[in-house]
Amino acid sequence: MSRDILRTPESRFERLLDYPFEPHYRDVDGLRMHYLDEGPADADPVLMLHGEPSWSYLYRHMIPVCAAAGHRVIAPDLIGFGKSDKPARIGDYSYQSHMDWLGGLIEQLDLNRITLVCQDWGSLLGLRYAAENPERFRAIVVGNGMLPTGDQAMPRAFQLWKTFALYSPVFPPARIVDVGSFRRLSRDERRAYEAPFPSRHYKAGARAFPALVPASPNDPATEANRRAWEVLSQWDNPFLTTFSNGDPITKGGDRYMQERIPGAQGQPHVTLKGGHFLQEDSPVPFARAINDLLARMDG
Repeated sequence: MSRDILRTPESRFERLLDYPFEPHYRDVDGLRMHYLDEGPADADPVLMLHGEPSWSYLYRHMIPVCAAAGHRVIAPDLIGFGKSDKPARIGDYSYQSHMDWLGGLIEQLDLNRITLVCQDWGSLLGLRYAAENPERFRAIVVGNGMLPTGDQAMPRAFQLWKTFALYSPVFPPARIVDVGSFRRLSRDERRAYEAPFPSRHYKAGARAFPALVPASPNDPATEANRRAWEVLSQWDNPFLTTFSNGDPITKGGDRYMQERIPGAQGQPHVTLKGGHFLQEDSPVPFARAINDLLARMDG
């Protein structure tokens, strides 16, 4: 099936606050995917995956901290977000298509010895990809994320969010990030979160994401995620949780993973101050937790 593909004009990204990074692009499945690549090129990669409805701008305060510690930081914009191409219809997006797009980027860059850092939908994609390709990963850090299978009841807050994303006549990404953070975004920060979406036509990927979360045992992604959990339940590489204290959607997910994943045993899990978007509320403590984990592994 042919796709109508939208590409946000570069002018939308000019002079963004605290975003001085050089853009990089790869072709995945005929789509242009944008990513940041900061720090020493020969260092082990730290792969930072954003979620909904953000983009790599979310990690702008964390990237320099991790790069300065000697790590190579890769921060993609998922297809439909940021500077990446945006298929124009909600039906153009599926869980599996996002897996394929992300996997295409990782394979083209030939990333190995990866430390995964993920939040929100970055966790749904990153945790499953790591479980399906464990040989590429050395550690995982999860903040406000989970890998649902549809076997557990979803919080009411999530159900309301899914309905809003699909049916609300207005879908303001900057306002969503603002409400989901403890601190208030500045006008320039709000402009940056709106930058990828010049009009409603560019928002199909953002609107599609909540409905792609497995919410019942017969969801198309359920079996694959169950298989991923079989791997994660035996994962003995370092697994660190860095959840915030104020996220109603993922609350309790850190304890669930700590109990089920062997690599989480004995790790100095931290609870950071913030809402759902902890990268906005506690970016430096989040980044330092990553650096500290890697320092212990390399020490």
